[in-house]
Amino acid sequence: MSATPRALPRLRSSAGALLLSATAAVAVLPTAAVAAEPESVTSHSGATTAQEREQIDAYWTAARMKRAGALVPEVTPLPADDDTPEDPHPLAPNTPDPGAVWTHGGAVERSVGRLFFTFSDGYDGSCTATVVNSANRSTLVTAAHCLRAVGAPTADGTWNHNLYFVPGYRNGTKPLGGFSVKTMATSSRWDTAPSGTTSADVALAGYDTAVLVANPSADGRRIADVTGSQRISFGRPTGDEFDHTFGYPKDRLNNPAAKYAGSRMIHCAGPARPAPKSPQLWGETCDMSHGASGGPHFAQFDTRTGTGTVVGVTTTTDDLAGGQPGTLYATRFGDSAHRLYDWARTRPS
Repeated sequence: MSATPRALPRLRSSAGALLLSATAAVAVLPTAAVAAEPESVTSHSGATTAQEREQIDAYWTAARMKRAGALVPEVTPLPADDDTPEDPHPLAPNTPDPGAVWTHGGAVERSVGRLFFTFSDGYDGSCTATVVNSANRSTLVTAAHCLRAVGAPTADGTWNHNLYFVPGYRNGTKPLGGFSVKTMATSSRWDTAPSGTTSADVALAGYDTAVLVANPSADGRRIADVTGSQRISFGRPTGDEFDHTFGYPKDRLNNPAAKYAGSRMIHCAGPARPAPKSPQLWGETCDMSHGASGGPHFAQFDTRTGTGTVVGVTTTTDDLAGGQPGTLYATRFGDSAHRLYDWARTRPS
């Protein structure tokens, strides 16, 4: 590709490249308009042949993964490795954390990873995803805006492609290998939104959840047999809930002064609270942003084992949802997410 910069930030934001932000020029919570039609599951095929799987695996080289999310990857230097030392001691329960590299090991380092994809314009991006308990041992959850833009699901460029999940991603490596995606689904709320409605509108209304069914590993193992999986729950949050959040923010690729470059998994923790502009979203104090989208928000998280119950996925910040500065909000799992999960959990991988 040419090294000439292209004016793509807004296009990629509207297409789900970035953690939803106020730049999307949204109306405040158009729930009635978004919910005008009955909700169903909209699915899309990913890599369904051995050749497609092999091509995607070869595409995601260490350098390409490290630069995923760069607005001008042709001239973006590779980020330095993050060598923050491991801490063998478990984090004390209910310890607030506004954002730091997760160094305490446990199951979360295997079941959460970086989700890579390519946009219709040929540029690469990334989000975060989690392997959850399911009958097919192949189901992951992430944010809908990580997979597609609002619009007709058959339209060119609606869905991202080259989807590839790297559990435990670290510094351009694939500690547990990489997994292409066989099929994926979002709520039909993303299909034919009213004129002028954006991804952010639909997300604020509580529909920014997506599911993925991963292909087996190169040696034929299902993903949960390689990574383990986390519990998942659908229901209303409690007022005294203390949540833990994980993700792969990558702002430093485009802003040298930013804190994170997507090299390691980041952790936040704190009391959960609802978003003033959207009670469907709940969040904690956290300094993560772009790249953390789709990352898990855990309730009942055990810092000794790294296991918990995924109750939502990262959607946006206080810029869009309101509330205290430095809050990272999740779309909480309710009926819409449950419908998607039921669709995915028994599908063959």
